[in-house]
Amino acid sequence: MQLTTFNRQIQINPISFIADFLLTGMVIGPIVAPFLAASGLPILPIIANIIYFMGHYVCPQPHMGIELATPFIMAVCMRCYGTVMGLFATRLLYIANNGKAFYWLHQYGWNGAAISTVLMMAYPLEMAAQILGWWSFDNYIVTLFGLITGLAWGLFTMPIFHGDLDA
Repeated sequence: MQLTTFNRQIQINPISFIADFLLTGMVIGPIVAPFLAASGLPILPIIANIIYFMGHYVCPQPHMGIELATPFIMAVCMRCYGTVMGLFATRLLYIANNGKAFYWLHQYGWNGAAISTVLMMAYPLEMAAQILGWWSFDNYIVTLFGLITGLAWGLFTMPIFHGDLDA
């Protein structure tokens, strides 16, 4: 895609645009769903039901979401939303330094992929520990483990999604 502003052409990477569009939906959707559902206006609860439907199929424990607009809860649990926060944080970090710092894992090839994979296992390992009864569900704990997973995922994939068009 190309956009012309003030006699300058700006190239927009379509993969980057789609990734940002989806990330925006993941950041905003779970938070606004309870408010849309509680609004009582004709169309907004239908939109909330769509968000809840998607949350139900991506989150293993959507019933553990935080109650934001009584009696409606977030569309996903805080573990999933922690993952989204990690992805969002790495997107902001990528904007700041364009993926040139040492901590962007894609530049290390298979070693970076291995590090990213190990760190992304924080989410399923914490969930397994919870299911096995080693500890109970705690929003602070699950958010932290989700955040670690999101950071690992973002530190590996953001430069791939948002890299130069020529690369």
